[in-house]
Amino acid sequence: MGPDDNKDSLGGAPEVWGRVPARNRIFTGREALLQQIQRSVRDVAAVVPLPQALHGLGGVGKTQLATEYAWRHRMDYDLVWWITADQPVLVPAALAALAPRLGVPQAETVGIEESAEAVREALQRGEPYSRWLLVFDNADQPESIRDYIPANGHVLITSRNTRWETAAVPITVDTFERAESVEYLMKRLRGIGREEADQIAEALGDLPLALEQAGALLALTAMSIPEYLQQLEQNTRELLASSKSTDYPLSMTAAWRLSVGQLQARCPEAIDILRCCAFFGPEPIPRDLFRKGRGVAPDKLSEVLTRPIVVTKAIGELNRFALAKVDSENRTIQVHRLIQALLRDDLTDDEQAAVRHDVHLLLANGAPTDPEKSETWRHWGDLVAHLRPSQVAECQDSKVRNFAINIVRFLYRRGHYQTAREVAEELLRTWTETSGPTHIDVLQMRRHLGNVLWQVGEFEKSYELNHDTLTMAQETLGPEAEETLLVINNYGANLRARGEFAEAKKLDTTSRELHEKVFGPTSAVTLRAINNLALDHALVSDYEGARALHEEAYIEYGSGAGEATVWGELNTRIGLSRVVRLCGDFSDAYDAGVEAYDYGRSELGAQHPLTLKAAKDLSIAMRLMGDVEEALKLAESTHTILKSLFGVRHPDTMAAAVNLANAFRQAGELSRAFALTTKTVPRYTEVYGREHPYTLGCRGNLALLYRLLGRPDEARATNEEVREALAGRLGADHDYALSCSFNLAGDLAALDEPEAARDLDRATLDAARHRFRSEHFMIFAGNLNLTLDLRAAGEIDEADRLLAQLREVLEENPSGNDHRVALLNSGRVDLDFDPPPL
Repeated sequence: MGPDDNKDSLGGAPEVWGRVPARNRIFTGREALLQQIQRSVRDVAAVVPLPQALHGLGGVGKTQLATEYAWRHRMDYDLVWWITADQPVLVPAALAALAPRLGVPQAETVGIEESAEAVREALQRGEPYSRWLLVFDNADQPESIRDYIPANGHVLITSRNTRWETAAVPITVDTFERAESVEYLMKRLRGIGREEADQIAEALGDLPLALEQAGALLALTAMSIPEYLQQLEQNTRELLASSKSTDYPLSMTAAWRLSVGQLQARCPEAIDILRCCAFFGPEPIPRDLFRKGRGVAPDKLSEVLTRPIVVTKAIGELNRFALAKVDSENRTIQVHRLIQALLRDDLTDDEQAAVRHDVHLLLANGAPTDPEKSETWRHWGDLVAHLRPSQVAECQDSKVRNFAINIVRFLYRRGHYQTAREVAEELLRTWTETSGPTHIDVLQMRRHLGNVLWQVGEFEKSYELNHDTLTMAQETLGPEAEETLLVINNYGANLRARGEFAEAKKLDTTSRELHEKVFGPTSAVTLRAINNLALDHALVSDYEGARALHEEAYIEYGSGAGEATVWGELNTRIGLSRVVRLCGDFSDAYDAGVEAYDYGRSELGAQHPLTLKAAKDLSIAMRLMGDVEEALKLAESTHTILKSLFGVRHPDTMAAAVNLANAFRQAGELSRAFALTTKTVPRYTEVYGREHPYTLGCRGNLALLYRLLGRPDEARATNEEVREALAGRLGADHDYALSCSFNLAGDLAALDEPEAARDLDRATLDAARHRFRSEHFMIFAGNLNLTLDLRAAGEIDEADRLLAQLREVLEENPSGNDHRVALLNSGRVDLDFDPPPL
């Protein structure tokens, strides 16, 4: 809902006003409670105001009281926001929906948990609104929402739980005072006398929900007050005799029975729809589900749904009898949880199972077809709240299970990672128990859970899950089954995260071939497989091969093949600009990087994670081109944004920190570079492991700073250890190992061992020439460093000849080589490490 939702004619509203229920025009009484809430808010005894917890029996009017307070005092606030809290997993999404109003990162950009936390912190700081009210409606346990409650504002909680003493100021909401009951009924029913109203209130125990239904029934029927009281007494006696559950007030049960009985005679189809609503969640149910649900099952409900006029009439009758609330503006129908419970309890187990399955089919038939498309996300969001209450996990119907899988896919794409994980884990447990570990639905859910675990940083758990899933898929479905190939895409990323680059390349080479065979050469999933293979080639230092693959995918995206998306095209643009840089063509990489960054800002926004990856890569290209000042500015801003969005342990933030430290070093700010690097290396160790190539590469950056800070012994010791580990892990001729060897030669030179430095330069150059083209930047840098070591070793003539050759090559190929010309007279070239995305 937007900021103007639910405004009425009673005046203005706060600048931000959202999700607050419509005001009850005949709200009655509760003045003492409203004043108690207001006094508690204004209590100056507490430095930080505590939340107010309205607790009491179901149907007693807690939500109505909170709604009235929000409407009555709306002008005391700059922001009022309503959060349905009965399902804790949905609370972060409701809170994160405030993000665009507060100018903090949105869920689409950073994920739902991070966005919700940003909202909480902004409210707590009072930026941009210091006067705010949050309502958490129907919160069960204090622990379920405690972490989402900001301080320094006003929080109102409604709950049936009395256990709020330590977390909030408890305010007990009881039944109406008799005078309030009488006043309500006299507002609701024309011509009723005070004595008759008193009799009804006495019979119903002054329970507001029961009074509302009594008022609706009497207003709609010709039933007299004495007749109503007589039938109510008869129902009560029957309920007592049948020993029905005492979980609900007897007066409420009796009043409900009367309303249902009258409605049954007036519009029996309405009862069928009402029973169906009892098996959804208590949140609003999209009205269109009933329109799209025709033919859900060969039963009575299906017959009703094929008659649209009857459905419309039935829903209207439910609203008039106060058995459901119909929101015509948002096209939803909502049934109170107490009425839902009474309806369910009135059915046998077999009847409950049949109606519940109807609900499963309504959800499956009424859902959009593709959760990958952002234009469908609002509709998917309306359905999430009904997944658990309707017990979709228990259903074995293939269409219903596909709906559940799509819910997880929606949550993942929307950035609701924690909710996606909880839902996927619950579905996986249930489906594995009922269908076995190798059922196709179970394998699909395992794959999606593996994706989610990756996104929340659980790399090892993701690897273990995907490893087992791939084995089961290959054995059960076959190596060329679509599901098997989709798992392979996940598993290749797991191998890259473990530093097993050669194994990932081998797997993804086969995967690409199978994707083309099964899906076609230009399908969306095939293009993703090509992109993954390009990453593998780059990680084993085959930059030319990676470039060819990225160019292939770029051309296909540009042609519109494979259902191209903005995300896919930007990802390919970034990959291409990165691999051009790794090929040593810094000028071309800069041009491609500018284009990718501009495209990302235009299409996805400046703070989208993919745009920030483009910014980071562009900063590296700028730095290598020699534009250190601009590179440093972009590196600082990118790191700052990523740190605020994801925290310091996120892989993107850590990679941005490495780039920033390298920019600091090249700008001569060695102390800042050293401070940041010493913080970043332990994080790489923690996230990736001590022997991961990325951790080793970052330690090589630290060794370089040791030398530049006058600690060559420490630099040498570190580089020797890192070089040996990299050679053992990736091979001595890998880019990372070669760069470390060139830097180790610099350490030897700093330790006044020019002959050892010269020999290491020559040996490293020989190895590099087998790996890279003669014009590659690493070959240029190695030759330039060799001239310095030759001169220091007394081999002046050879040094001069080699330097003259370098100048001649640059004069013959001046285009894009200004940065190399500038390096000829600047001393030793140090090679640093920047971790690419996996």
